[in-house]
Amino acid sequence: MTRAVVIGATGQIGRVAVGALAGDGWEVTAVSRSGDRDAGWPRNVRVVRADREDDAALSAAVGEGCDVLVDMVAYGDPQARQLVSLAGRVGSAVVISSLSVYEDDRGRNFDTQAEPDGFPEYPVPLTEAQRTIRPGDASYSTGKAALERELLAAGDRLPATLLRAGAIHGPYGRTPRELYFVKRNLDGRRRRVLAYGGASRFHPASVRNIAELIRLAAARPGSRVLNAVDPDAPTVAEIAAAIDAVMGVEVEQTLVDGPPPADGVGDTPWSVPAPVVCDMSAAQDQLGYRSVVRYADTLPETVAFIEERLAGRDWREAYPKMYEAYGDLFDYAPEDAWTATARRG
Repeated sequence: MTRAVVIGATGQIGRVAVGALAGDGWEVTAVSRSGDRDAGWPRNVRVVRADREDDAALSAAVGEGCDVLVDMVAYGDPQARQLVSLAGRVGSAVVISSLSVYEDDRGRNFDTQAEPDGFPEYPVPLTEAQRTIRPGDASYSTGKAALERELLAAGDRLPATLLRAGAIHGPYGRTPRELYFVKRNLDGRRRRVLAYGGASRFHPASVRNIAELIRLAAARPGSRVLNAVDPDAPTVAEIAAAIDAVMGVEVEQTLVDGPPPADGVGDTPWSVPAPVVCDMSAAQDQLGYRSVVRYADTLPETVAFIEERLAGRDWREAYPKMYEAYGDLFDYAPEDAWTATARRG
């Protein structure tokens, strides 16, 4: 039996990855700050409480060594160097990165999207050969680029697979984009406005598909970067309709060409002016990867989790990171005012 250590084991991806590795015959040590155990894990999964920022604690969790170290939360130069320092005791690593490391041929990226004409226009589909943002510590994107640079530079000392995840979805997420449609439906909103004609596409990535990539990469060590997304990239209108179907509601949609017509109107967490759609050929060729779920397959579980978390709570208390990232998504007054004006017009 081979040994795997999973850092961030009780997070959104970690919970599923631990189960996937254990089911594949790995002896798994699940490391998290809480030291909690997921109810779905096999009993032979070893649970360790440790903060990955604590070098000594992380070193102790690795112990005399492991065949693969899976890191859900690594970010930036310091944590990359921390992982490389374990090279003598770790056979290989699988580390979660992000699609946000990409930039387009004009140097636009997710860090420039708030600027006029700042949203990137990527090739469709987007491959791992696309140029990436300059590494640094200025933002989440530059930090992930720095992480990639340091780990890939380690080469054979610590073969590392970097998984560039898309819009991650599934239970236990702290910023679930699906919340936008779930809460509107719970609030009885039966009309919605969608900017960009409802055609925005931001490639989702199920935790189950990411866990499958982790499972395969753990068994096939190498220094590589791979996209990590679902087999399908539905439009925002298709996502909304799929969530409606799960919740058993019917909603009238107004599709607006171009950007949101007013602040707080038609702008969802999925709404982007240009598509972000990725190619998965590299993972198929290098790992023999085949997706295990499509986006719509996962929605009943995701919607149920969000509904349970919202029950009896202010949404900002239930999802503070969502509020921090997107502001007040559920101030309906601007939408009502715009809709009333549009109907009179």
